[in-house]
Amino acid sequence: MLLGMSFALMAITLIPMLSGPFHVAKAAQAATQAYTWKNVVTGGGGGFVVDTIFNQKQKDLIYARTDIGGAYRWNASTSTWTQLLNWVSPDQWNMTGVESLATDPVDPKRLYIAEGTYTNSWTSMNGVILRSTDQGNTFQQTAMPFKMGGNMPGRGMSERLAIDPNNDAILYFGARSGNGLWKSTDYGATWSKVSNFPDTGPFVEKAGDAYQGDPLGIVWVTFDPATGTSGSPTKTIYVGVGDNSSGAKNIYRSTDGGATWAAIPGEPTCSVSGTTVTCTGGATWDTGSNVTTGYLPHQGKLDSTGTLYVTYSDWDGPYNGGHGDVWKFTPSTSTWTKISPIPGSDSSNDYFGYGGLAVDMQHSGTLVVASVNSWWPDALLFRSTDGGATWKRIWDWASYPSRTLHYTIDVSNALWLNFGNTAPVDPVPAVKLGWMIEGMNIDPFNSDRMMYGTGATLYATNNLTAWDTGGQVAIKSTALGIEEEAVTGLISPPTNAHLYSTVGDVSGWRHDDLTKSPTAMYSIPYAGTYSAIDYAELNPNFLVRVGYGDPSASPVVTSTAFSFDGGSSWFAGNKDISGVSTSGGSVAAAADASRVVWSPKNAQISYSTDNGNSWTASANIPQNAVVASDRVNPKKFYGYGQGKFWLSTDGGATFNATSATGLPQANDPVVVKAMPGHEGDIWIAGGSTGNAYGIWHSTDNGSTFTKLSSVTSADSIGFGMAASGQNYMALYALGVIGGVHGIFRSDDAGNSWTQINDSQHQFGSTCCVTGDPRVYGRVYVGTNGLGIFYGDITGVSQPTVTPTASATRTTPTATPTTGATPTMTATATPTPTTTPVTGSNGVTATGVVASSSGWYSEEDVKFNNTSAITAMTITITVQKTTGVTYNGMYTTAGNISLSHVDNGTTITYTFTLASNQSVAPGTNQIAAAQLGGTGTTHATTGDLWSITTTSSGKTNTVSGHF
Repeated sequence: MLLGMSFALMAITLIPMLSGPFHVAKAAQAATQAYTWKNVVTGGGGGFVVDTIFNQKQKDLIYARTDIGGAYRWNASTSTWTQLLNWVSPDQWNMTGVESLATDPVDPKRLYIAEGTYTNSWTSMNGVILRSTDQGNTFQQTAMPFKMGGNMPGRGMSERLAIDPNNDAILYFGARSGNGLWKSTDYGATWSKVSNFPDTGPFVEKAGDAYQGDPLGIVWVTFDPATGTSGSPTKTIYVGVGDNSSGAKNIYRSTDGGATWAAIPGEPTCSVSGTTVTCTGGATWDTGSNVTTGYLPHQGKLDSTGTLYVTYSDWDGPYNGGHGDVWKFTPSTSTWTKISPIPGSDSSNDYFGYGGLAVDMQHSGTLVVASVNSWWPDALLFRSTDGGATWKRIWDWASYPSRTLHYTIDVSNALWLNFGNTAPVDPVPAVKLGWMIEGMNIDPFNSDRMMYGTGATLYATNNLTAWDTGGQVAIKSTALGIEEEAVTGLISPPTNAHLYSTVGDVSGWRHDDLTKSPTAMYSIPYAGTYSAIDYAELNPNFLVRVGYGDPSASPVVTSTAFSFDGGSSWFAGNKDISGVSTSGGSVAAAADASRVVWSPKNAQISYSTDNGNSWTASANIPQNAVVASDRVNPKKFYGYGQGKFWLSTDGGATFNATSATGLPQANDPVVVKAMPGHEGDIWIAGGSTGNAYGIWHSTDNGSTFTKLSSVTSADSIGFGMAASGQNYMALYALGVIGGVHGIFRSDDAGNSWTQINDSQHQFGSTCCVTGDPRVYGRVYVGTNGLGIFYGDITGVSQPTVTPTASATRTTPTATPTTGATPTMTATATPTPTTTPVTGSNGVTATGVVASSSGWYSEEDVKFNNTSAITAMTITITVQKTTGVTYNGMYTTAGNISLSHVDNGTTITYTFTLASNQSVAPGTNQIAAAQLGGTGTTHATTGDLWSITTTSSGKTNTVSGHF
């Protein structure tokens, strides 16, 4: 992951079901149906690509490993990557974290992958070594007697798994957690511990911590192929160890094929005196400001002459590191030489550790090194062609803040890699060279090609040597096929884009085309990780998402974002709920977009009727309950927390526990969803092993629930278009049915189920599922590290999936069991009701009915201005027809004062540009008046708008009607 951690996925969404008696399905093996599965394309990777590994014998045979998202093989004909681990089952989810990978330099068909995500209590599963004789098309497994840590600290420190280049039956693996060095002599089928290896790698980031407290272990193994002959063991082997205790050696060597081991004489070390750390080569720091006590060897690689190059950092990475050096060891003279581009002794310029190391095997002494993390203004890469005697930087300072760049960067495969920075301010670029740079390698067959992974993508260049002659190195994001997102939420509304996602670290996207990368991530605001997203069922143009804002930032990054145009544009809520610190949580939009209810992590559940400008605490419901909205009645909201089901009938102001029993236990993860078109019809999926676990259904607002006996366990549920002849939406579930852990569809409200995935498409840890309300059989599945998948019935022609520009919602015909059904027709896209009017100062405006239903309406003034507006007043006057009430107002145009007056016959909404402020040139800027209702659609006859602006030195008024 970009931020290196997987996310515990807990969400509740509500789903109503068929009216009438509910028939419990009997436990039986589910039928099966063939599905075609594909990744939803994001194009940029979306997580930490730890390393790329080139085979030394076969050209273009390249693998990439990730920390939680599996392993990939390069497809040279398409310049894309192919995932090798989609077959990993939910029960073995820990196997999608890759600790290390090795491709055989003797027999290129052989591939080995060391798998295991965590070494702590988050999993009970030990690590495994996967063995393949067909380049990863199929595997055999060897279970190891210890855990592995593909997503643990120090996961970027080169490769722990290595194959003897002279006798490829021999492999070594460096373990974590004090388990030492291990060896296989039968192509990885069996393993034994190297009992005489002298160091287990005791470094820990933070002793006693559940995640940071595990010993780093043996971090890399490197063979010198020139010290052996074909068929015999290689004599010289180097091993890097996670040990930076005072005076400790941390690189060991064997010169007799592993029979004996010793630290290399003269290797650089660090010692501690009091609170002062002093290292060979002159680097020094105080442990009061930097608690590490020495250097750790991040990468150790040989060139063609047998010279060993090592990058060092004072932390294990991949996030940290404040000091570093680069050294080389020349075996022929047994000498160590410091070759740092910026030495650790230069305390004013060395503010980072070294990580990435690429060695050109065709030209001895040619190498590239990189900062693990130079966060500002960007990463630093250095290149030497003389063994480190001299270096060239990838960029240099010019006259501050300007820089001279010796590279170009191309992210056309994933334009969102600018992270929303469309107006960069020097010296920080819109698109960075990267961060968390550890795995970096030059193609052994092509000195011009180099690849390196970052915390968000994979970069490559095919003209690396241009650096040597003063040219620019052309760097390009080359991650097509790598989908490493940790998905936290998926929705598929009845109009607009077919899919919206929220993900960890890289925000999420509106997916206008499942086969193409989105052009932009959610970036207004940019909170990195978003935990949930919802839309208003009767007004799908309205969207809300919640994430992890930053109250300490300047300006403050809030945790909520809202859209009134189907996610084409967003604006941030002005403030978070009082007491919010970590944010995230779940969110629910009222069916008519009149309000949202937000349940942030460890803070009071609250509701907002003004799109995040203010929040009011909800009564009674406990913190951290999962919230969801009824999809028919805008006043009804639901929650699940502390083992109880909660109901609100006053728009989230108060909740009361229902009498429902037999549900999941307190703190068990659950998903709650309500069925569109059926008031009070709710589905719950969740629970835990040993407690209540499965799927429950209610048709009475959660007063009672019936558990489906056919479902052994389930973690998520979703809805999609009904099957032909059915009047109830299809159900999709992630769980165990008929003894099989899989992905299932039910076309008859849960009475029977069909498994729709197979053994090759299990996707490890899956978080969430939703069907598509416009495409029968289509399902979207979010994973924790393998991205988003969509499945279609094999052999069934599917319509082209493009956003619906304008549509009328057709609802199921089943009658809800309680309550009245409002008219559910909603205008999907704002529809102009007047011709645009252009004033003499160039400002063009029009009145738009953005939404119209019996429960919620919105009338907008949309305007375009080619020059800055320095003064502006907009008014919208609404006739108070039956049931109409003020329900909020907003604008996308900047610092605008908002007010309204209700005189009993009309409501006047006024938007006034604050003094000394201006509205920058723009298109489709909005001032919106929001109306509530009681079920009768508001007639816009007599509703008026006007806009008075000063622009280009001219003041002009234009007006019209809705």
